[in-house]
Amino acid sequence: MTKFFKTFTAALLVTGTIIPTLASAKPMTVEDLATLKRMGSVAISPDEKWAAFDVTETDPESYDRSSALYLLDVNTADAVPLRIVDQAGKSEHSPAFAADGSLYYLSDASGSDQLWHADIAAGTDVGSPVQASDLKADVAGFKLSPTGEKIALWGDIARDCPTFGCATDGNRAKLGPGTGREYDELFIRHWSSWETPGNYSRIFAFDLKDGKIAGDGAALDGDLVGDSPSKPFGGGEEITWVPGEEGVFFALRIADRNEPKSTNLDIYGAKADGTETVNYTDNNEATDTLPAFSSDGEWLAWAAMERPGYEADRLVVKLRKKGSDEDEAFALTKDWDRSVGSIAWTPDDKNLIVTAQDVLDHPAFAVDIETGKVTRLTGEGNVGTTIPLQDGSLIYTMNSIQLPTDLYRRAADGTVTQLTNINGRELAAIDTVDIQRFDFAGANGDQVWGQIIKPAGATGKLPMAFLVHGGPQGSFGNSWSTRWNPKVMAAQGYAVVTVDFHGSTGYGQKFTDSINLDWGGKPLEDLKLGYAAAVRIDKQIDGERSCALGGSYGGYMMNWIAGNWPDRFDCLVNHAGVFDLRAMALSTEELWFDQWDHGGTWWTRTDPEKWNPVNKITNWKTPTLFIHGEKDFRIPYTQSIMPFTVAQEMDIPSKLLIFPDENHWVLKGKNSVQWYRTVFDWMGKWTKAEGVEN
Repeated sequence: MTKFFKTFTAALLVTGTIIPTLASAKPMTVEDLATLKRMGSVAISPDEKWAAFDVTETDPESYDRSSALYLLDVNTADAVPLRIVDQAGKSEHSPAFAADGSLYYLSDASGSDQLWHADIAAGTDVGSPVQASDLKADVAGFKLSPTGEKIALWGDIARDCPTFGCATDGNRAKLGPGTGREYDELFIRHWSSWETPGNYSRIFAFDLKDGKIAGDGAALDGDLVGDSPSKPFGGGEEITWVPGEEGVFFALRIADRNEPKSTNLDIYGAKADGTETVNYTDNNEATDTLPAFSSDGEWLAWAAMERPGYEADRLVVKLRKKGSDEDEAFALTKDWDRSVGSIAWTPDDKNLIVTAQDVLDHPAFAVDIETGKVTRLTGEGNVGTTIPLQDGSLIYTMNSIQLPTDLYRRAADGTVTQLTNINGRELAAIDTVDIQRFDFAGANGDQVWGQIIKPAGATGKLPMAFLVHGGPQGSFGNSWSTRWNPKVMAAQGYAVVTVDFHGSTGYGQKFTDSINLDWGGKPLEDLKLGYAAAVRIDKQIDGERSCALGGSYGGYMMNWIAGNWPDRFDCLVNHAGVFDLRAMALSTEELWFDQWDHGGTWWTRTDPEKWNPVNKITNWKTPTLFIHGEKDFRIPYTQSIMPFTVAQEMDIPSKLLIFPDENHWVLKGKNSVQWYRTVFDWMGKWTKAEGVEN
């Protein structure tokens, strides 16, 4: 055995409580935000001694990113995470433990993303990593079987390819001899990429022998044509092995001419040899996802929506007993008005651990499978991965506005211990912020929630940064974000105000549904009332100096505010916002979203122009910064060029920032720094924030 463990000396990962802020702490900068380490996937060893997780690190000079694997003894107080598999310039991620305690993970060490394997013995000894796959296609993810004798791998593979990768990608659009692509049905593009018809995310099952895959594997999609995991954001949560290892269950949406308008993900089961692929949720034409078997294989749990075509419908936990028919499944959480985001069984199969948005937080809950009773397990913050243990404790990841993601443990008695503090030294040198929640009577007199985030100890009047979330079925809740970070915005000398207007999540499905056909109605009223409430509640906020900012639907709202609330703000920042609803309806890729929220195709809507910002441009006068990524196919970048043209033609102070290599989001390190610098310069120009260095 060789020593592959290293302490992380560049910035030590520590355990226990958060390191106190130093007396010489400073406001958080955009460079701080871009270079803080980011925790990714987490796995727990079968003996529940070790946690393996990956951490993404960013070079402070080049902003290049790579990920590394760490191992932590979760049963030893003040244990220090230790780095394993140190291969310079390479990235390791997505760890998973096999039943024998060995570790599998993905790495690009061989020049492509492949499966790797390492033995772990007692103490801190790790065997030399061994490449466990050498396939023609990149491995996008994997799921180990319960005994570790089999493995499911997935990646982008030609539909007519019988193995995991062939010489060609199966692209039917490239007919040659030129560079043109031909399409005869939608999708033609999705999220940030032009579609490759004939190529899909596909799952193959392999045997594992001596830590390596064996044979050519078996495709599990049978006669199905579609992506599993689903695109663009599906992952391993959509795939599960059947206890006993006879097969794999997975979520998939059929790829045909109806796909851009269909939210009909179904859960299929296939034997490990690729035979007998069966649809287990055929009766439901809406979304079925997150399949998870009880450890004894007696129950299948999954999350299901009810209304076809509505991506923000409530996800209800359903249970189906082994051997029963589909119509015998029952809705376990039908009386709980929350939408689940993840599902994990407890080891005793008596409870499900789920997560769900709930009034500014995204906690973990326990759901009793006998009664459906729901018990909240975690406090304020945004819970991600949840791993229940045999002793009744829960390992989970969590972040908040104040802190990025770390690993925590909740004991059976409710005691919570922070296991990692991967940015401890960096955060100790950064000022905290003050966070206050508030509620007020919004549209129709309904209770609406918001937050005020300010620099801790700030004196004097603070201009307001008024953030409007996207979705629109989303929340600007208590979570960490690298793209819209209230903490770094407050550090510039602003009181950041967020409002979860009608349409937001975490307040019941009726509240979420209420934005349907009403994009510019109740939400704008909530924002106006929320603005007034924040100024009334916090006398430090200077209500006469303010800038509103929003992306996606929030960007739509910037355009809507410009025409319908033009005297309120000193400036606007509009990232990837909808400007012309007709152009959006005819150029976006996931048609189900636009058609559900606005009442069908453009030419069949009752009053399609009612909430269209383009019709209010004669009222515009607010200085506006427009930002967009050229690879944004959800809201094409012309939706920012058009309003920028309007502002320029009307002599309204305006600026356009275009990123040729970004999609609907800004993800690259240097681009993120440029985004924030440009935004803060624009805000400072019009609100004249004083006393804090940018």
